[in-house]
Amino acid sequence: MTGSERGQSNVVGVAVLLGVTVVALGLLTASVGTVVDQHAAASDAQRVAADLDDALRPVETTGVRRGTVSFTSGRLETLDREVRVLDSGGNASVVNANALRFVADDRGATYLAGAVLAHGSGWSRTRSPVTVTADPDVLVVGVPALRGDIQRTASGGVTYTLRSNVTHDRRNLGRGGYRVAVETAHPDAVRAQFERWNATVTERDIDGDGTPSVVADFPGARTAYVVVHETEVSMT
Repeated sequence: MTGSERGQSNVVGVAVLLGVTVVALGLLTASVGTVVDQHAAASDAQRVAADLDDALRPVETTGVRRGTVSFTSGRLETLDREVRVLDSGGNASVVNANALRFVADDRGATYLAGAVLAHGSGWSRTRSPVTVTADPDVLVVGVPALRGDIQRTASGGVTYTLRSNVTHDRRNLGRGGYRVAVETAHPDAVRAQFERWNATVTERDIDGDGTPSVVADFPGARTAYVVVHETEVSMT
């Protein structure tokens, strides 16, 4: 090989090496960016879960309550959800409970039926439980029912004021055998809670809208009460 050929070969080798280095740096940068985004989404979901848990306390509130919800980026919205109490004849009580859900990337937090659910890709858990109490004689189903339309999408860091106005209504369903059905896109968390209470748990799409309900069967006869906590929500 002549000196000229060797020089050309060295130039080509350096160019190839530089190209490989640029590609590797690009992949590394993309990987680091993905990790940063995932960490930010997880932090936002945890923060919003804590904020919702503190801002919405309809079981213990009458009248107006205010709290703040902060996140870096994501979407916060109300969703149609139902809580049902079922007896041998079908629906003993149906409450449009609705939900307030935050999503960032694949992480999120949802307020539903008094519970705050944390969720991600393929998993969910309860941060605070659904407001259901069952003993051998009495079943009390507390249903915070959200009223209002919240749609917020933001990036760059925001803090909203979440205002709720709460009234209460108690319904006596009488004595009998009852099941409680909670409609949710994150059934694993609700199922785990009901199973800890020794209920027999199944899942089915009761109203055919594509979102399943977790159905907890509490054996034996009880006097059942449904306490609806009507909660008007708005965000500024």
